[in-house]
Amino acid sequence: MTDARGPRVLPYGDDAVLVELADLAEVRALDDAVRAARATDPEAAAIVDQVPAARTLLLRVRDGADAGSLPVERWWAGRTDVARETSTTEVVLDVVYDGADLDDVARLAGLSVDDVIARHTGVLYTVAFGGFMPGFAYLVGLDPLLRVPRLDSPRERVPAGSVAIADEFSAVYPAATPGGWRLLGRCDVELFDVDREPPALLQPGTRVRFTAS
Repeated sequence: MTDARGPRVLPYGDDAVLVELADLAEVRALDDAVRAARATDPEAAAIVDQVPAARTLLLRVRDGADAGSLPVERWWAGRTDVARETSTTEVVLDVVYDGADLDDVARLAGLSVDDVIARHTGVLYTVAFGGFMPGFAYLVGLDPLLRVPRLDSPRERVPAGSVAIADEFSAVYPAATPGGWRLLGRCDVELFDVDREPPALLQPGTRVRFTAS
């Protein structure tokens, strides 16, 4: 993790560095600063990809470039001068709330099932980053009362379209896969299509709203 001095930069293979940060807010701030630098800063020209996650930012450079020479600390110091643009894209997902863990989530949260549904549909989410599998988007904005831990033992198969929560995130599984998030319901949506541009329906910055069928 980090301390008061800022990000921790670690080598990651031959062509990348992994920047460890304290939380998602710091990741998004540095991610924005690096994206801005790539448009104007010659020292960022070697970056070919950046991958934000919950507490890390991966920076990959082109072949032959030195990832260790990236001035991450300087970009970090200038992060407050960069404002993340708010996406105007909003995706509404219609959900049937009949998930296998809906009752357990209500019990853990000390709420009724109706309250869980109301709180899950009552906020506007933002795609913070993608990961786990193609089309899987980590959504932030979850009501704090619904922040429950993952299952102790993951399921061997979670159906495609399952709407789930874990810790501070909500998500929709784009394909059938093992998974340990708690299932609230299901929706019928194509989250990832290789013939679509872009293939992932939910891009970082996209706003997402759930509605109950």
